[in-house]
Amino acid sequence: MSHEVHSLGHVPISDHSFSADRSQLALARDISVEIYGTGAKYNLKTTLSGHDKTVTSVDIAPQSGRIVTCSQDRNALVWEPTSDGTYKPTLVLLRINRAATYARWSPDEKKVAVGSGARAIAICYFEEENDWWVSKHIKKPLRSTVLSVSWHPNSVLIAAGSTDSHARVFSTFTKGIDERPEPTVWGDRIPFQTLCGDFVSPAGGWVHDAAFSPSGNALAFATHDSSISIVYPSGPEQPPAAIVNVSTTLLPFKSLLWLSENEIVAAGHDCHPVIFTGSDQSGWALDHSVDDPIEASKNSESRETTALNMFRQMDLKGTPQTSVDDASLPTIHQNTITKLRPYSTSGGRINRVSSTGVDGRVVIFDV
Repeated sequence: MSHEVHSLGHVPISDHSFSADRSQLALARDISVEIYGTGAKYNLKTTLSGHDKTVTSVDIAPQSGRIVTCSQDRNALVWEPTSDGTYKPTLVLLRINRAATYARWSPDEKKVAVGSGARAIAICYFEEENDWWVSKHIKKPLRSTVLSVSWHPNSVLIAAGSTDSHARVFSTFTKGIDERPEPTVWGDRIPFQTLCGDFVSPAGGWVHDAAFSPSGNALAFATHDSSISIVYPSGPEQPPAAIVNVSTTLLPFKSLLWLSENEIVAAGHDCHPVIFTGSDQSGWALDHSVDDPIEASKNSESRETTALNMFRQMDLKGTPQTSVDDASLPTIHQNTITKLRPYSTSGGRINRVSSTGVDGRVVIFDV
């Protein structure tokens, strides 16, 4: 498989988002958001500077091109593209007293969900008469920092993973903004803040990421115990039809997404993506690694040569003289992968995913 690699400096990237046509890339790093033009080489076009603390999340709305950012400065901004190529920022009234950790547009682009350290999720929408973005809070039963949010395809339900070891599904139905959705396996009567599902990490680890399947009828979440869990609900106020937990011997995953109804890709501290396959009937299992470090390290002759050179240098100079390559990992990413995003689809399945990491690289993997 050929993977596309772009090294964009050494500053860690906390989140990224491509425009719908993949012509622009937004990177959240340090206290700003960098906008790159894509192509054979990614070129910096502009920088969005509106936050004074670390930007934790960025998301580009596919249809309108608006960008939402959130930061540890407890603020979120919606950036409106203008005709001259610049962006006009508008403050979102989050009303939180802790860092904003994660922001995502709803599929219909009418709302933004912002997770925070204030034990709350802010559901934000634009108020036409006052010309500003306001928010309503989902608080109960959240007991700790929200690390991720993920929208259901109907733009009403939302999944949230938090450091209290729970993955939860809430309703964000907002009168005057949302049309009444069709009934789902998560519920049919869903006023704002209704808790439609509450699932606990088996080992009590932080829930780093949660995501609905493409149909919205299943939920997957990744926890700090190096496992993923897949939940299949059976109906409103009913116990789940199945909960499948897959433990691994890898380091913890930071991000996951569904490639199809029967495939999930996850990545994190092990610096390379892995693919899980299965169903509620057959169960789930780790299928294979993408950019497998074991395969990349199989050239034993080069390892022996490297060890021989190290001992020779120690004999001649008293110190081992290792090159940069000797200290590098066998994977493309040289540090933790912070976020996975869908990049392209084929036949209803995501066949390429983009990733960013602490190493400052953007990689597009064929999966």
